[in-house]
Amino acid sequence: MTHSPPNSGSTCFITIEGGEGAGKTTLAQALAERLRAQGRSVRLTREPGGSALGQALRTLVLDPQLQLTDWSETCLFLADRGANVEGVIRPALAAGEIVFCDRYLDSTLAYQGYGRGLDLGLLRRLNEAVTGGLLPELTLLLDLPPELGLARTRARSDPGDRIGDAAFAFHQRVNAGFRALAEAEPSRIRVIDATQSAQDVLRDAWLLVERCTARA
Repeated sequence: MTHSPPNSGSTCFITIEGGEGAGKTTLAQALAERLRAQGRSVRLTREPGGSALGQALRTLVLDPQLQLTDWSETCLFLADRGANVEGVIRPALAAGEIVFCDRYLDSTLAYQGYGRGLDLGLLRRLNEAVTGGLLPELTLLLDLPPELGLARTRARSDPGDRIGDAAFAFHQRVNAGFRALAEAEPSRIRVIDATQSAQDVLRDAWLLVERCTARA
């Protein structure tokens, strides 16, 4: 995949990845608060649902009552990503903001590639097409055994969705996929032990984010 630099060095594009219940949203919010306290401008977004179109697509793709083929599911996620990149991420980077995205292209590879068994090479090419080659400078992978993550979501009484309600074997494949992606790109994808307390996860993540944003 070709790499389109997110900017000229004035800001930083960071993604947060991981399985169900890993704490991605909580971490993104905590990191953004720290940076804002330093006077930095931060944009938080997510996939699916970071754009207006994405919010509508999120309802569709996660609806447990909706029957979708694996490729139909993938196309909805990719449409969401294209809207998020062009409508939210690129404008924010151009404005000099630090961008955190809760899920991005690695989720497609882990969930639809390793989890659903779709062709990884084709998924990579589709990701490149919809993002224009935009890769994050840093990806924080919250590594959590799927049984713990799913237990967390159930404890929060989260409403069910098509992805979270998938068979446990699916979530095991997703977890293995994320680990494989991290092994393949260790300089970009940094693994954080998400079995730790939220404070310790934030500590480890902050050290990595500081290095990225120090160059901004």
